[in-house]
Amino acid sequence: MYLHPLLAKMPPAEREALIKRSEFRSYRRSETVMAAQDWTDCIYCVTSGLLRVVEHGSDPSGDVTTDFIRRNDFFLGPSLGEDRYVARQTLVAALPSSAYLIPIPVARKLCEDHPEVAMGLFEFAATRIRALRSQLRKISALSSEDLVSRVLHQLTQLAPASTGGFDKRITQAVIASYTGLSREVVNKIMRDLESRGLVWRDGQSVHVSTEFASTDIGGLEPTGSPPLNKREAGL
Repeated sequence: MYLHPLLAKMPPAEREALIKRSEFRSYRRSETVMAAQDWTDCIYCVTSGLLRVVEHGSDPSGDVTTDFIRRNDFFLGPSLGEDRYVARQTLVAALPSSAYLIPIPVARKLCEDHPEVAMGLFEFAATRIRALRSQLRKISALSSEDLVSRVLHQLTQLAPASTGGFDKRITQAVIASYTGLSREVVNKIMRDLESRGLVWRDGQSVHVSTEFASTDIGGLEPTGSPPLNKREAGL
């Protein structure tokens, strides 16, 4: 049964009450989880898979992936002070994924009753901001090859495969969207890295060399756990 680390010290009865007031959903790969400009009244706690956060440009080709939300991560709105808000970004399942949708009033009450949960959510938000700033710096300062290399290494933590490396279902289009490069450039760089033995593939994953730099995503342990069904899920 899934148990989020932030809730591990809560009394079982309180966890059961939280589960009953939340909604568990599963998503297919590439399915829209939440669309920009839609109203929502929930925060999202990812229990398996990987979601990506998409900012929309003036046309579809200008859409940019700004962040990834992995297992045990939260996607929070601009504030827990309002019971609902208009989404500024779109959430898309980069892999088959599942998440708990926790109503904002329920999350707010949880923070009031358990300060350690409030602090944990604050730390998650701070980590995401640091990662976004770091990604912007890398896009502006690194060569295209260095940027792609670092993102490939980052994906081994965000979307780990059971055989090592990262899940091969993460497409080059997603990588291009996250790096700010064209798909053609990403394809060329990855083919070059493969020819040099720095990237290789098997039936389930894309492997990358340990020479690639470490990432700025920290604080959470990666997991290769399979998606949960409704009976197995639990906060």
